Amino acid sequence: MILITGATGFIGRTLIRHLSEVGYPLRALLRPSPRTPRLPKGVPIEVAVVSLADARGLRAALRDVQTVFHLASAEGQGSRGDLLAADINGTENLVNAAADAGVERIVYLSHIGAARASGYPAFKAKGIAEEHIRHGRVPYTILRTSLVYGPEDRFTNNLARLIRASPGIFPIPLGGRTVVQPLWVEDLVTCMIWSLQKEETINQVFDLGGSEFFTLQQIIEIIMQVTNRHRYLVPISPITLRALTVLFESFIPSFPVSAFWLDYFAVNRTCAVDSMPRVFGLMPARFTYRLDYLIRKPLLQRTWEGLASGASSLMETLRSSRSR
Repeated sequence: MILITGATGFIGRTLIRHLSEVGYPLRALLRPSPRTPRLPKGVPIEVAVVSLADARGLRAALRDVQTVFHLASAEGQGSRGDLLAADINGTENLVNAAADAGVERIVYLSHIGAARASGYPAFKAKGIAEEHIRHGRVPYTILRTSLVYGPEDRFTNNLARLIRASPGIFPIPLGGRTVVQPLWVEDLVTCMIWSLQKEETINQVFDLGGSEFFTLQQIIEIIMQVTNRHRYLVPISPITLRALTVLFESFIPSFPVSAFWLDYFAVNRTCAVDSMPRVFGLMPARFTYRLDYLIRKPLLQRTWEGLASGASSLMETLRSSRSR
């Protein structure tokens, strides 16, 4: 049995789909919420509704579990997220409960640049969480990634939304030459699964990035080209950009950029280009080859596909009810 935390995120959903195709029995750990969880449709998976703060509930959720993929984080909630509760204390509770339950491996998804001494909250929280895992009693594999992109991500999709909504100009950090290595989500998930099959990955930390280096400006220019939305780039002070982001985030709950998001471009997040081929024998996809999902389809086509998807779901529900 494999337990996945953070299963409703875009990486978690991709991981569940791949694990299900391989045939692993799966269990998703979901925090209590009034919202319907966004789990992949048509995938057999158990659900345990437990908070990472509930030690007793975690031990129950980990019964018969051999492997934990720990993806849960408060980063996606922006200023409303509690990194201390979710990333730091939550990871410590999970590690202790996993040790008591006899879990054989924890695979933890972290960031390149994660460190307790980091001045950026997200990287600091990930660094402390890594320490809890390394000092715990459960064998581990820690995968530190650069920016991960793919359908429904909060990286390229949010940039595309902002570019489309911008009135002819688009702000970028003044003098920003920070470099990142965008990593295709399918490549990352493949490495996560393969890490279970390699004994040499036990109790190891790996940095994973794509095959190319880009600055934020280059990424924005590529997305403008893919979406056919050309804007004039206006450099502004990083402090001003962060202040504006915090202001908009406070008044617009669905604002697509957060202060945590800006932290991703505050420091270089790179690793050796051959890190993935050397460890996992996989050549990462090129960034510009995997952005077709950003191209908006005509309204009529999107409407038709939505109706078709709804009809398909209804027929599947009816078939399931009849089989009972």
